[in-house]
Amino acid sequence: MQSGVQAQVPVLYVADADSARRFYELFGYSEIRTGGDGESRWSYLQCGELTLLLAAVTPRLVTVELPLLIYLYVEDLAATVERLTAAGLTVERAGHPEHAPGGECRTTDPDGNVVLFGQRRAVPAQARVPQSGTEDRFSLIREAAEAVSRRGGAPARCQIGAPRGEACPAPAEVKLADSWGDTVWGCMAHADEALLNARGAFLARDDGQGLGEFLRARQAHPERADHE
Repeated sequence: MQSGVQAQVPVLYVADADSARRFYELFGYSEIRTGGDGESRWSYLQCGELTLLLAAVTPRLVTVELPLLIYLYVEDLAATVERLTAAGLTVERAGHPEHAPGGECRTTDPDGNVVLFGQRRAVPAQARVPQSGTEDRFSLIREAAEAVSRRGGAPARCQIGAPRGEACPAPAEVKLADSWGDTVWGCMAHADEALLNARGAFLARDDGQGLGEFLRARQAHPERADHE
């Protein structure tokens, strides 16, 4: 039998190694080695058995489409949130999904990468911190999916798919759109992912109550506008 992987070192390209290091230190990482100068700087971080290499190289050796999405599991969600907010960072609470029964939050690192972090250890319902508006987004997604289910007309399958382009076998449940006119149907999970990362995306209604219908009604009954 061939020997397997002995270690894994994620590499994150950053604009400023020191700024990125200070950010990830808030999650418990500490710098164990650093090097480079001029146009090449790197910082090797470790947290327990986990490692992370921050690389500030000009020009970058690898070109990636930003922002990235990074997921971290933390031991104490409340303590992590307290450290981040004390450092002046904005943290959004994202409820208590099945994969993070102790809670899940969202923030961004100095390079604009989305950092989701959750707690695997569950907490009692009475100990949960009130949501910060993100829960409203989840309830809106559920409401939109229920409306689509009642009305029908959605495609059979999710059109968003997995990150590497694999087809998603789940049924389409909600429709998303953006201000550029692009639309896509997605399952609940992938629609939530799109809304979380594509800040210009929003839930689209497909029931004839859009701007076109509003403007037509306004022109047909101008007297109603006088009372609005």
